[in-house]
Amino acid sequence: MSWSKEFVELDKRIHDRASFDCGEKELNVFIQTQAAKHMQAGISRTMVLPASVPLTNQKLPICSFYSIAPSSICRETLPKALAKKLPRYPIPVFLLAQLAVHSEFHGHGLGKVSLVKALQYLWEINSHMRAFAIVVDCLTPAAESFYAKYGFEVLCEHNGRTRMFIPMKTVEQLFG
Repeated sequence: MSWSKEFVELDKRIHDRASFDCGEKELNVFIQTQAAKHMQAGISRTMVLPASVPLTNQKLPICSFYSIAPSSICRETLPKALAKKLPRYPIPVFLLAQLAVHSEFHGHGLGKVSLVKALQYLWEINSHMRAFAIVVDCLTPAAESFYAKYGFEVLCEHNGRTRMFIPMKTVEQLFG
């Protein structure tokens, strides 16, 4: 299986969600049963990188996906040097809610490609709707290592997970 050239919005009519397996049950369940419902409810947006060749059911398998949503963080969760420069009300951020690569593509650089595309997409949105940072809640220590490699820093513990962030000023240096 090879992937297509660009990420597109999830469309359950043409994307085969059932065959997606990244090895993490929570992420599999999300793409298979929740992503389309969340989009319909206006909660988040999920972008997928489909395969270039359809399955026998004529749907395209999903090679990778990411899901984003608007969110906010408390000023107190930020490092003191950053916090003192910001207002006392909740700080707007983008939440990189999910990012996963089909198991077949682990070790082929598709995680990096997916993250770069997600950051690029959020940078474009930031030109219309400002946010202070992009945050991600890591499922595993391996996810923490992955995001740290690309400039994300630990922010706090959130719902039993390590929450990491990358300021939009850092993203601007990449894409601005």
